[in-house]
Amino acid sequence: MKDTPDRFERLPNAAGVGYKPQHFADLMADPGPVAWLEVHAENYMGDGGRPQAQLRALSERFVLSVHGVGLSIGGEGPLDPEHLARLAHLVKTVQPASFSEHLAWSTHGAEYFNDLLPLPYTTATLTRVARHIDEVQEALGRRMLLENPSSYLTFAESTWSETDFLSELVARTGCGLLLDVNNVFVSAVNLDQSPQDYIDAFPLEHVGEMHVGGHDEDADDTGAPLLIDSHGKPVVEPVWALLDYTLARSGPRPVLLERDNDVPDWAGLRSEAGRVAASLSRQEAA
Repeated sequence: MKDTPDRFERLPNAAGVGYKPQHFADLMADPGPVAWLEVHAENYMGDGGRPQAQLRALSERFVLSVHGVGLSIGGEGPLDPEHLARLAHLVKTVQPASFSEHLAWSTHGAEYFNDLLPLPYTTATLTRVARHIDEVQEALGRRMLLENPSSYLTFAESTWSETDFLSELVARTGCGLLLDVNNVFVSAVNLDQSPQDYIDAFPLEHVGEMHVGGHDEDADDTGAPLLIDSHGKPVVEPVWALLDYTLARSGPRPVLLERDNDVPDWAGLRSEAGRVAASLSRQEAA
């Protein structure tokens, strides 16, 4: 679907949060700075019930983004046609402003791994991932966004940098990008690289959404810092600073606060989303 225009409403350049059912009543009563919501596709592929009822109510109040975690776009095998059909049905029903997935793989044959696993950045990988992106975009009838991963190692066989790899995928498929700023920071610390240099090399003009989130701190066998992308803690100050650095170069974008583990009550999450809104306000005023 290269060069196919996005026919759907775009996400606002405002703060969003990942939706959690326990926040439904409080969110509907007092969303605070939150202008849009992200839902995980795989949680809403069933028929009927409370999840679908809540999703319908949310879609009448908020702009929605659907975020997939199970397509295994980087997998060596073909995409699961049943999973893709369920996703297409969900997107057709909800009509979200955005759909995104990860640059990762999570399947091997009939086995599904509950993780997002890394890829070597080679021309063969590029060809395979581009083919899968084309298949997804054809099935959904719209452009998708691809998210940069959090990395814990590099592959000796890689012949592309991550930012060049993503740029080439955009050129080949017409997809957009989801820039996870926390993933950039996690990867930079783990691989002893500069997060600012990564942002400087990133094709920011193709970013349709950004994420920030928390991570866990550990150490590897040599005692070097090891960060784990857990989405289970508040955003740390260096990630907030990196978000400001990124927005200063990209201009305002939709920015999502991710929190998937040890989720606080709505008041706590809403307060942290206020910091996303403050970062965006500073860039709009600049």
